[in-house]
Amino acid sequence: MAIATPWQQVEARFKDVWGYDSFRPPQDDVIRTLLDKKDALIVMPTGGGKSICFQLPALLQRGVTLVISPLVALMEDQVQELKQRHLAAERLHSALTPFEKRQTLQKLQQNWIRLLYLSPETLLSRRVWETLCLPDVQINGLILDEAHCLVQWGDTFRPSYRRLGAVRSTLLSHKPRGTKLPIAAFTATANPAAQQTICNVLRLQQPKEIKLSPYRPNLNLAVKVVWTPRGRRRTMRQFIQAHPGQAGLVYVRTRKTAEELAQWLKPQGFSVEAYHAGLTSGNRRRIEADWIAGDCQFVVCTSAFGMGINHPRVRWVCHFHAPSTLSEYVQEIGRGGRDGKPADALTLVSEPTGWLDSADKKRWQFFSESERKLKQEAQQLIKSLSATGHIDQVLQQNGKAATALALLHSQQKLIWEDPFHYRLTEGTTSKPGKIYNSIQEIKDYLFSRKCRWQTLLVQFGCTAEANGMQCGHCDTCKK
Repeated sequence: MAIATPWQQVEARFKDVWGYDSFRPPQDDVIRTLLDKKDALIVMPTGGGKSICFQLPALLQRGVTLVISPLVALMEDQVQELKQRHLAAERLHSALTPFEKRQTLQKLQQNWIRLLYLSPETLLSRRVWETLCLPDVQINGLILDEAHCLVQWGDTFRPSYRRLGAVRSTLLSHKPRGTKLPIAAFTATANPAAQQTICNVLRLQQPKEIKLSPYRPNLNLAVKVVWTPRGRRRTMRQFIQAHPGQAGLVYVRTRKTAEELAQWLKPQGFSVEAYHAGLTSGNRRRIEADWIAGDCQFVVCTSAFGMGINHPRVRWVCHFHAPSTLSEYVQEIGRGGRDGKPADALTLVSEPTGWLDSADKKRWQFFSESERKLKQEAQQLIKSLSATGHIDQVLQQNGKAATALALLHSQQKLIWEDPFHYRLTEGTTSKPGKIYNSIQEIKDYLFSRKCRWQTLLVQFGCTAEANGMQCGHCDTCKK
């Protein structure tokens, strides 16, 4: 009787857990890389099966793989799915009870958990960090899921992302000699500049880079200019009515709008629910289950529904509000057509002047102004920082100092000796205006007369594929 090779054992485990006979390229290449304990940067379109690429290697090894995830809703979805398959996965986040947190930390100390989902902030919280540093807690690797969030939020709103590069060396100093701790970053939406930032911040060591084009030939993209708030609602309703009974999503940018739109649509006979991070975990799970089961046709949602939700038969996606970045846009339209069949993605945008409907213009100005104020406050705080220090001591003096430290790090004027101790250096100031440029990019896309997919491919660095492209199935090509 022939003895199964290690790779045959991997394939057998894959079929046993997920029920598939073979991998989709480049899943097998990614899995081999992680099992070989190598660093990696993985850029794959939504619906490409990224999660399996790090979940399967984690299940094949003793010890825990840490999965850094940006949103509580995303962690809950992934862990719930893994637990339904009777797999040893847990999560740690602020919404859990103290008892639940203690239980998970005890399982962690006993090396029972194979996949632990947590945010950058939770990873670097005192109790969790002390547990991870215990010599007997075996850590197999660090996965940064939705890695574009490091670039999108790391300099301002989520400064803990900027400290992740010091995690590996510090953890290894507490582990037995010879321990390997590979880091892999996964994203569907990172342009070449963002990819370089991710590699630099995480201090990836000769990473294996596996990159696929974001092009999805089954996604039909369209943008429609609306002139008034009433016209925006009417156009959205017509788009939904053109897809009777088909599963879909309506994206908005605020919780209030999600609730108001759902209440406006329900009396008109639509099967709809509002979804946002302000709902309880139980309500979010119920809405997701009803939507996937077909008991709810569509969900009016914020970006909390943007990452990790897996419904293969979504036939349409409507952006009631235009997103603020192309990464956000590609992430959210990627919910559609995950089964490979055609899906329509419509974005509604105010006419450029914003005279009659200023919703998009005001929102973009708000994000730009918020970013500008944060950086301005950070610049003032920088003047009072000592040359070296501990982040907790700095935060005691000023609760907003974490943003100043993140900004200094992005300007190469600060080094994290470990995730908690910093040292100021003389470096090169980085180019300012990242958020402004991101907003300009989405504006250029929305008001472009070129092929939608060609514009996206250029922005995401796929220039060869974009050269001369006419997709034939976006609104500009059809014209």
